[in-house]
Amino acid sequence: MSPSTHPGPPAEPDEAVVIDVEGLSIATRDGASLVQDVSFRIAAGERLSLIGESGSGKSLTSFALTGLLPDGLTAAGSVLLDGVQVIGARERDLVPLRGRVASTVFQEPMTALDPLMRLGRQVAEPLRRHLGLRGDALQRAVLDALAEVGLPEPERIARAYSWEISGGQRQRVAIAAALACRPRLLIADEPTTALDVTVQADVLSLLERLVGERGMSLLFVSHDLAVVSRMAERALVLRGGRVVERGTIEQLLRTPRDPYTAELVRSARELDSALEVR
Repeated sequence: MSPSTHPGPPAEPDEAVVIDVEGLSIATRDGASLVQDVSFRIAAGERLSLIGESGSGKSLTSFALTGLLPDGLTAAGSVLLDGVQVIGARERDLVPLRGRVASTVFQEPMTALDPLMRLGRQVAEPLRRHLGLRGDALQRAVLDALAEVGLPEPERIARAYSWEISGGQRQRVAIAAALACRPRLLIADEPTTALDVTVQADVLSLLERLVGERGMSLLFVSHDLAVVSRMAERALVLRGGRVVERGTIEQLLRTPRDPYTAELVRSARELDSALEVR
């Protein structure tokens, strides 16, 4: 074979890329643009963050990745989740992916958990649906999942309702449910915003440990650069639905190129200094 026809090195295997997003755009039914032309890839075991202020489009982007956009919004472009095209897919084709390939931990656990259903049943649902567990095996798996996220007295928590436990415990239950089936990708959408500072630190440590131990990929959505610098290796900065900068966390913190990124860094440093004075 001549050099001109040599195929070169083999392509990266598909299984190395958990999610591949190309030109993702989100709009309302009347055509108002909310997210424009967002692209990124997350490989197996990689941690990426979406950074931006409220209204930047970061949460809508995360919702679109598993086909969970609110009614009235439409997505265009391409989202390949474990090789399956999410954009335009039927709901019945997406259900097997949620919880098994990708799971989401939302900002407010009170809205993520059903207040009328015991917490054990909510953790059990993905285990039953995706792994086919029943009876004693299902019960053991539920208690193991609750214990793994550091909840005391898993049996008591499993019998409780969401309104009977604290906010930090609710978020731990939500994490247990999201990770019960050991997904390849965890999407964490502002998972500590609704918690007080001490509980925030505990939940971040928990997520950091579980993601590391399981070798999962992570998409961490946040407005907080200090948190992002702990949880991710690289980031996309969103403003007004567009990516204004991307790079490693170190690069964004040390040499931000876009004025908006520089302002985020400056604000984060001012807040950190104010907290040190206190």
